[in-house]
Amino acid sequence: MKIFEECAIINNLLSSGKERDARNHLILLLDYHMKHGISYSPLLNHLIRETGLFPYIKPESSNWQDRFVYESFKVDIGQEVPVTLHSEQSLILKHLLDGTDLAVSAPTSFGKSLIIDAFIAIRKPINVMILVPTIALTDETRRRLSRKFSSQYKIVTTTDVVLGEKNILIFPQERAIQYYEKLGRLDLLVVDEFYKASQEFDRERSPALLKAIMKLSKIAAQRYYLAPNIAQLRDNPFTNGMLFLSLDFNTVFLEKHDLYKTIKKDVSKKSAALIKILGQGTSKSLIYAGSYTNVEKVSSLILEKTLTLDSKLLTDFSIWLAKNYDQNWMLADLVKRGTGIHTGQLHRSLSQIQVRLFEEKDGLHSIISTSSIIEGVNTSAENVIVWSNKNGRSKFNDFTYRNIIGRGGRMFRYFVGNIYILEEPPLPADTQLELTFPDKLLADIDEQEFRKSLTKEQVAKIILYNEEMENILGQEVFDKLKHNGSLMTGDMALIQNIAREVNNNRNTWKHLSSLNQQSADWSKILVKVLRLSPEEEWRNEILFINFIKVLKSNWQYSIPELLGRLAYFKVTIDMFFKLERGATFKLTALLNDINVIQKEIMPELCIDISSSIARLSKAFLPSCVFDLEEYGLPRMLAKKIHASGIINFEDENLTLHSALDRLHKRQSEVRSKIKGLDDFDGYVLDYFFEGIARQ
Repeated sequence: MKIFEECAIINNLLSSGKERDARNHLILLLDYHMKHGISYSPLLNHLIRETGLFPYIKPESSNWQDRFVYESFKVDIGQEVPVTLHSEQSLILKHLLDGTDLAVSAPTSFGKSLIIDAFIAIRKPINVMILVPTIALTDETRRRLSRKFSSQYKIVTTTDVVLGEKNILIFPQERAIQYYEKLGRLDLLVVDEFYKASQEFDRERSPALLKAIMKLSKIAAQRYYLAPNIAQLRDNPFTNGMLFLSLDFNTVFLEKHDLYKTIKKDVSKKSAALIKILGQGTSKSLIYAGSYTNVEKVSSLILEKTLTLDSKLLTDFSIWLAKNYDQNWMLADLVKRGTGIHTGQLHRSLSQIQVRLFEEKDGLHSIISTSSIIEGVNTSAENVIVWSNKNGRSKFNDFTYRNIIGRGGRMFRYFVGNIYILEEPPLPADTQLELTFPDKLLADIDEQEFRKSLTKEQVAKIILYNEEMENILGQEVFDKLKHNGSLMTGDMALIQNIAREVNNNRNTWKHLSSLNQQSADWSKILVKVLRLSPEEEWRNEILFINFIKVLKSNWQYSIPELLGRLAYFKVTIDMFFKLERGATFKLTALLNDINVIQKEIMPELCIDISSSIARLSKAFLPSCVFDLEEYGLPRMLAKKIHASGIINFEDENLTLHSALDRLHKRQSEVRSKIKGLDDFDGYVLDYFFEGIARQ
């Protein structure tokens, strides 16, 4: 490559107003410099400045004007050393510091989260809430902010935590509502991946996210919403008064390889292409499989066509998985070949451990994923392999496709992301984000306040709903339930169904009290509960109910032992994860709403199953043990810590933050006192303690 000629091309592109093309040429040139160990010239540094990529400037080889820009764009982000922002990051931060409400669309590699850190470090707000789409992203965000702000803020990620004087709250949307009454005021409300508030992009989660946005916006002094690849934001009540910025500012270059054109739907050619890509050295690869079925297909292909690696770390991980989860689990064999799996159903700590191993030089080389990799973690790779052009059963759109390939490349690590496309991508399209009220949210809406944003049919549904609920509960009770946020689902049809069912069949629902007895047979009442809201997880009622019976022994038995008790039902480890998630999340939300409504309809019976719901929501583990899995401490290690006497997790007065404090202070004892720790247990503990380290 002739460097001066490339610089001339970049300069000409800038002169003709083609900034994106100039930036792409420059990034390729920077990649060439990195791979060949070439120092930056003053000319190259000047072109970096002209394209706005200020963090890439090498001050030691730049002229004084470019060094001045590099220093001028430095900001405090809570670290010992300030960092330099690029031009568009600086623009957003200026708007935030001016008090502007912002909705920002920018590429995955843009660095939107860094702006949050800078705002906190500079403005020092009292209460900040960050809504994230998944538990995995909750922990990743917590770890990042804890390293910077734990000495100044209480960082809260789970419910029922007493707030401090200054708080950073990081929640999936379902948890956020529970702090609405406790907070009173938010200085900044951040909504990450706010496109998920649209039914078009996430039909399951959008009602809960819209509900959280609707409530929390009322107490938020300022709002900052983030998303990738949105061209237009249509007028809507959820982003009313916000400045929308759609920024096409890339910091890495995506080099696309359209292999699907030669593969032409030939399965054998597609399989061979994947294996060939994975065999190209030790670069990191994310494999988008699109569905659980495809995850299994790709896993089988890699097991068949690749060899095990000579890696003690991965061998230890494989043994650890077989011992603690299932000796027949495909993942235990897969990791020996340098490949992990990332899906939304895995235990939280297990997903985190694999992402950590993926970041290690000698760890996992590739991860096979469903859409969880684009919504659940902020990880990137040198290679992104698009195995499937579907998201679940349906073909993905251009928005999802760009989100997937946006995981290629990373600032300062991979200037170029290689995108290998094995199935035909969708046609390019500009995404217009439209946020409307779904019917599932109508139970939480005042039809007078939002009449202009509702259809006539929706207004009619709300009026009929209000009339029926007032008739069953009485107006005073119904108004109380609407405004205190005690109902979790917000699904109008479901709430109506619960109220009718309890009101019309009181003799049946008085047996709810049996759920307060651990030794009682819950089968009959659970059948009634499950039929109120059909879900995929409990389509097989007998299996699901028996799973819950076995899950009651979660603290006493290991996961392999629990699987042994479920052997009659042929429950695999993957099924175990799915059933546990259905029990701890969907079933507890349903039981909560039944409990709230029945207490108002049948107050004379004094039935309250709140404590049983709480136990079920923690998978019948001690509260802290279940919550600590989100911090990267798997339950089997918590059991060993408990058995050693270092912490009594069965102490009902033990809070999550007091447990974290004790673990932080006594981490040396954890290694010395616990019996039977293997090498990978030690690796996991190191990762966990790193995540709870104080400033």
